Amino acid sequence: MKQTITLDTISHGVTYAKGFQAIGIQAGLKKSGKHDLALIYTAKKAAVAGTFTQNKVAAAPVYISKETVATGTAHAIISNSGCANACTGAQGLANAHTMAQATAQALHCEPNDIVVGSTGIIGQQLPIDDITKAIPTLVDSLTFDGTELAGKAILTTDTYSKTASTHFTVADKEIHLGAIAKGSGMIRPNMATMLCYITTDLAITPELLQKALHACVSKSFNMISVDGDMSTNDMAIILANGAAENPLIDTENEYFDLFQEALMAITVSLAKQIAADGEGASKFITINVEEATDFESAKLVGMTIANSPLVKTAFFGEDPNWGRLICAAGYAGAPMNPDTTVLKIGGITIFKNGMGAVYNEKTLKDIMSEHDITVTVELNEGQANATVWTCDLTYDYVKINGEYHT
Repeated sequence: MKQTITLDTISHGVTYAKGFQAIGIQAGLKKSGKHDLALIYTAKKAAVAGTFTQNKVAAAPVYISKETVATGTAHAIISNSGCANACTGAQGLANAHTMAQATAQALHCEPNDIVVGSTGIIGQQLPIDDITKAIPTLVDSLTFDGTELAGKAILTTDTYSKTASTHFTVADKEIHLGAIAKGSGMIRPNMATMLCYITTDLAITPELLQKALHACVSKSFNMISVDGDMSTNDMAIILANGAAENPLIDTENEYFDLFQEALMAITVSLAKQIAADGEGASKFITINVEEATDFESAKLVGMTIANSPLVKTAFFGEDPNWGRLICAAGYAGAPMNPDTTVLKIGGITIFKNGMGAVYNEKTLKDIMSEHDITVTVELNEGQANATVWTCDLTYDYVKINGEYHT
């Protein structure tokens, strides 16, 4: 009987999988004194895969982590908040290398076994002395129930840590999959200002691990937008240490499909959490684009609507201004005919046959006052669908970002 993948009601995070430890500490990198340095570790070497920002201005840790992912295996992820270590030149790259080297020394492994992640303000040099001084404490504090503190240590403007976990069976072996993530602002596809760290005890080749992660990111993290800005530091990393002792997955068989389904559930959940926790957000908006000519066209329409400041502010004002929605769909650049396009909010048809539809204003007003709102765009051009997740644009977003550096 086919297994059904469901997320755990209470997430167990990155220490759910066998053999993984984690911790987050206060290393003094943030003026607030909050947790700011995290470590995730497996003594049993893991297959590693990763996806990274496509911004040409990439942070120093992105280059270091790409090198580690290219080896196919890793032991640990060290990640800080409070400083992005982006646009920091040769010194920034040297500091990222030092961060990996010091962690490797404390864990008795090689520097290319370490993934390095950073998030925070761009353009400031990493306080590397504070980090290297804290690494021994970080390593000594590792625990098999440290996922909550690790999750806290990677946050910036987030209001909460994003986390998810699930489990399934491969050849009578129980497989665990868990994750932590951060992301709240500077969020757009390819990827967002986000760090995502996923662990599993599945035995799988690095090549297939990478293939599964790429497929899942394209339908999750690359389908969210808070403000349309692409960061310098984004990465999604997965470690698979094989501690479950299942037969190695080295072909795209039924177990690979099952794993990818579980990974998709994890990444979609985290993506939705990130969009819902957009800086200053008061609404979580799901945009379903249906019957497009192809997936890319459906995504383009959804993303264009999601990134429109006029659409986002209309939702903040709880104003069912459908003109802004249909306008964004029209200039997206995808095949679209307004005479055959149908637009709905919360299941209420508001645009049809090239003009506004008759609807119950009170019912729609009630829908617009809710936190979770669904927009549906029926293009009637083909059979492809896409779902995009976003949020509204509020006064608080302006305040948070107006004061972020200072």
